[in-house]
Amino acid sequence: MILILGTIFAGLLGLAFGSFLNVCLSRWPEGESIALPRSHCRQCGRTLTWWENVPLLSWLALRGRCRTCRAWIGWRYPLVELAVGALWASCWYEFATPAMLDDSTGALAAVGLRIVGLAIFYWLLVGLAALDAEHLWLPDAVTLPGIVLGVVFTVLSGSVYATAESHRPPMSILLGCAFSILAAAALILLIRWVYWLIRRREGIGLGDAKLMALLAAWLGLPGALLAFGLGVLLGALAAVILLAVPPARRDSGSWALSKLPLGTFLCLGGMVSSLWGERIIAAYLRWAGF
Repeated sequence: MILILGTIFAGLLGLAFGSFLNVCLSRWPEGESIALPRSHCRQCGRTLTWWENVPLLSWLALRGRCRTCRAWIGWRYPLVELAVGALWASCWYEFATPAMLDDSTGALAAVGLRIVGLAIFYWLLVGLAALDAEHLWLPDAVTLPGIVLGVVFTVLSGSVYATAESHRPPMSILLGCAFSILAAAALILLIRWVYWLIRRREGIGLGDAKLMALLAAWLGLPGALLAFGLGVLLGALAAVILLAVPPARRDSGSWALSKLPLGTFLCLGGMVSSLWGERIIAAYLRWAGF
């Protein structure tokens, strides 16, 4: 019962934070404040009523259009809210183990740290995925603090989850995390350099390298590499599907034919890797005979 109620509460809380994230995603690219003015229609400027600000439900009730000017609100709003809500609910359901019923301080601290940390991680990934999809932009103001938070999370997790057999000094954990970050970023930089040698133009932005560093800080190098592999597969699949659609072939300005938002697919890969990465890697190792 605690698991179910906690999952519902985490999902509802995620919807609320997803709604706030939508405010940030709409105003950051325009250089506007995220605090003032109050939520309003981007087309006609009318201030929204309270019932027009209910996450997900308001968009459905309004059928995705402003009540006054009938301007299209956009699919990003419900998708972001739904994504954060679903990820936070999945995070609780996946990691709120029976240790939550344990009265030991260590068990509660371990579970609480993991859930709170991953909730922040997912919130960052959803925001970055949306920004890259809409603006081909992975801002340093998000990726660099995200790397620092990932390092802090990794070091704290290493201390909280440590047992007598697996205990590692914080400095050792920090050095391992630094190596993972550098190796993950170097992978993107290597691909970027090889592409430039072949095509003599930029193929992958530096923002993607910083995003890979962020993934490595939170997931470790194996998890980041899995996220990269999944992201490349998802990106290739999306490009093939769009190229197969006649309107996409005729539109020479389509992003599928010019710039692919790799960061969006890396974020999706990071979400999958975070939730099920250990199982995927273990299944692959068994299949490969290791």
